[in-house]
Amino acid sequence: MKAKTLRALHRDLGYFYVGLIISFACSGIMMNHRGTWHPEKYTVETKAIQVKLPKNKKDINDNYVENLVTTLQIEDKLKRHLLRSDQLRLMFNNTEVEIDTKTGKGEVIEFIKTPLISQMVTLHKNTSNWWIYYSDIFGLSLIIIAITGTLMLTHGKHTFKRRGWKLAIAGVLFPILFLVIFN
Repeated sequence: MKAKTLRALHRDLGYFYVGLIISFACSGIMMNHRGTWHPEKYTVETKAIQVKLPKNKKDINDNYVENLVTTLQIEDKLKRHLLRSDQLRLMFNNTEVEIDTKTGKGEVIEFIKTPLISQMVTLHKNTSNWWIYYSDIFGLSLIIIAITGTLMLTHGKHTFKRRGWKLAIAGVLFPILFLVIFN
């Protein structure tokens, strides 16, 4: 393939995906730090609660959860509930409830989705079939952008053959070293 064709392909794919590249990069950075803050939403109000839970955890079922939601007067749409060893979590569209199953103490957390940021993070986590295929095409396009970028320059001291391969090896080794050292 000629350098001119590689440049055109590299340029046009870059232009086409610039918005998605920036969106994925920003949401990826935000998701990296979700342990210290939640980029998708911000808390509006929290309220401490005390509930009486059944002694037998098997009794914490769909009916119990529906009655609990009514008792707590939560008018948000329940998406799902999870019962772990010592915690009951109820997840709604704009509310979360966390209850310690040993003590019955918990809190109701009301939140609002962060405009624009929550949509970017949703793109990052979306698993619908059509989005998976689009993301696959995007991933392949990023590979093409990377390869055409390495092959565009054919003359001079900054070509892939003379200098770029060293940087490429360093770029591959860094994540491998990270995985070896920290895993």
